[in-house]
Amino acid sequence: MNQPTTDRRQFLKAAGVSLALPALESFAGPAVAAANSAKAKNIVCIGTYLGFYQSAFFPKQAGRDYDLPTLLKPLAEHRDEFTVFSGLDHRAANGHGAWNNFLCGQNPNSYSLDQMVTDKIGQDSRFPSIQLSAGKASRTMSHTKQGVALPMIQRPSVLYGKLFASPEDRAHNEYLLRSGHSSLDVVLDDAKRLQKSVSSDDKAKLAEYFDSLREVERRMTRQIRAVNEPVPETNYRLPDHDPIAPTLQLEAENLMYDLIALALETESTRVMSLFIGGLGQVFTINGETLQSGYHALSHHGNDPDAIADLIKVETEHMRCFNRFLARLKTKTDARGQSLLDSTIVLLGSGMGDASRHANSNLPTMVAGGGFKHGQHIATDGKAKDAPLLGDLYITLMQQLGIETNRFSNASRNLNHLFI
Repeated sequence: MNQPTTDRRQFLKAAGVSLALPALESFAGPAVAAANSAKAKNIVCIGTYLGFYQSAFFPKQAGRDYDLPTLLKPLAEHRDEFTVFSGLDHRAANGHGAWNNFLCGQNPNSYSLDQMVTDKIGQDSRFPSIQLSAGKASRTMSHTKQGVALPMIQRPSVLYGKLFASPEDRAHNEYLLRSGHSSLDVVLDDAKRLQKSVSSDDKAKLAEYFDSLREVERRMTRQIRAVNEPVPETNYRLPDHDPIAPTLQLEAENLMYDLIALALETESTRVMSLFIGGLGQVFTINGETLQSGYHALSHHGNDPDAIADLIKVETEHMRCFNRFLARLKTKTDARGQSLLDSTIVLLGSGMGDASRHANSNLPTMVAGGGFKHGQHIATDGKAKDAPLLGDLYITLMQQLGIETNRFSNASRNLNHLFI
C-alpha cells in the first residue's frame, strides 16, 4: 500500500472474485496527482426547466448578512457552503425554446459548459460525463462541441446498472460497443473515399462531419476501455420500481441525487448534469393535492394562490437539493476532502421568469468546489458593464484547473467576487 504511483483502479483478486478498491490516496496515480493541482475536481450541473419564483429565491439583501428567503430556508444548515447570484444571464433570447441557453450560453444547442469540462478533465474516468433527468426530458441540456444534444438517463435503475453493472451486462455492452465501432470504421472509410471526389464546399462539410465522427469514435473507444475496468461495489439498494410516473418526480429526484453522490464517491465520473423537468403533473405535498399542474402553476399570472402552490413545489426541490448537499458533505474523496469541497455544484435554470417566458436574471447558485461561500452576490444586469452568467462559468472552469478566458459571449471571470 506504499506505492504512490500504483494505478488507482488496481483491484484485489481472491478465490476468483474481484473487489474494486475505494479511492485511496496511496493508490493515487498521475490523474489524481493532476487533480490535486486544481481547487476542485468534479462538477455537477443541475437545471430546473421552470426556474424558481424569483421573489422567493433571491435574498433582499446583498452580501453575507442576508435573510434567507423562502426557497433558501431548507438550505439553512449549508448557508456557508453556497453562494447565490442575482442579475446574471446570457443576454439570450426569451422563451421555453431557448431554455438550453442555461449551459450553452447565448446560442442554444451550442457547446455546453459540462461538455467543455468533460473534454478537458473527464477522459480519465470510467464515464467522461453522465447526463440525467428527473421527470420527462422536455428540453436538451448538454451539447458536444459539434452541437449534438446528448441523451439523458431518466430511470434510476438504468443509471444504477450503468454504474454497477454485472459481468454479464458488461460483456453484452462490450459486444454492442465493438459492433458499433466496426460500423463506424466503415463509415469513416467511405467518407474518406468520397472526400477525394467532391467540391471544395463539400470538402468543408465533410471536414465537419469527420470532426463529429472522430468525437463519436473517441467516446466509443473510451467506453470500450471502461468496460474492462473494475466495477465499484455498493450497499445502496434501489426501490423495486422506478418512480417514473410524473407525480413521482420528487422521488426520482432524490434517487438521482443519491446515485450522483455514489458516482462521485466511486470516481466513476467527474462531470454530471441533472435536468429537473416540469410539465402537467399535479403534486400532492404533505397530504395536500395542489390546485394545478406544475407547468400551469409556473404561469401563475401573479395569482397569489397559484404562486403559493408553485412555491410549495419549488420548496420540495430545495429539500431534495439540501439532502444532496448533506450527502456530499459527509462523503470523502481520495484526498480526504469532503465531496462537497471537491465538487462544484451549479444549480440554475435557463428560465428567469416562467410566467413571462423571460430568460433574464436567471436564478443561480454555486455550492462547494473549494470556494469561499456564504454570500448573495447581486449584480445589476442592466448596467453597461454588467457581468454575464458565462463569466461565472469561466470562474468555475478555472477552479477545475482548466485554462480558459472565454465562454460563449463572456470573456472575463468573477474570481474577485469569491473573497
